[in-house]
Amino acid sequence: MGIRDDAVEIRARGWRTLAALHGLIETELERCLQREHGLSVVEFTVLDALSRQDGWHMRMRQLARAAALSSSATTRLVTRLEDRGLLTRVLCDDDRRGIYTELTDTGEKLLAEAHPTHDQVLEETLAEARETPELAPLVSALYAEVSV
Repeated sequence: MGIRDDAVEIRARGWRTLAALHGLIETELERCLQREHGLSVVEFTVLDALSRQDGWHMRMRQLARAAALSSSATTRLVTRLEDRGLLTRVLCDDDRRGIYTELTDTGEKLLAEAHPTHDQVLEETLAEARETPELAPLVSALYAEVSV
């Protein structure tokens, strides 16, 4: 195996480790957010992304990017969240074809209730992952990034 092959294997191993950590976190978040707040991880992600916007709205394609979804999946998700009263769609003033999504008061309240669960599960899952030799270096890297 040459140097180039070693680099490819190192990147592949890194990607597998990242995917394993992501899967571990997402599974636990999904379980707890669903049980405690009736939210999926992607629903939480959308509400959280909307809450972080100046003016509290986003175009649909921005929301799709933030949630890592296709535009059709985003439209279906937004419809479900709108039906639950958690967000609303607003026509863009300067481009009538554009649609913004905004959190409703109900969406803000549910997000505020779900955030502590999200943060606690993330902290606990990362602490658990830190005890797994294959995941420990990646978890440490995440914490090192925070302390910079």
